[in-house]
Amino acid sequence: IIIYDKIIFMSNITISVPITKEQERFIKERVRSGVSANKAHAIRQALDKLSEEEAIKAVLEAADEPTVRGDLRDLLKKY
Repeated sequence: IIIYDKIIFMSNITISVPITKEQERFIKERVRSGVSANKAHAIRQALDKLSEEEAIKAVLEAADEPTVRGDLRDLLKKY
């Protein structure tokens, strides 16, 4: 990330990833329908969505963790 005169420029990294024909059709349809600006945009959208879903999953799993309160020395003896 480069910040110049309050404008942020982010450098992108290009990778090559093999995909199935079905995945290619899905990407092309997203571009054709205007949901994604281009193929790269479609992939970035998918990665953003996956990242968001994993973050939500982590928060929900953390919410299920039991809350432990008390003196740390006493808790260490119990657990």
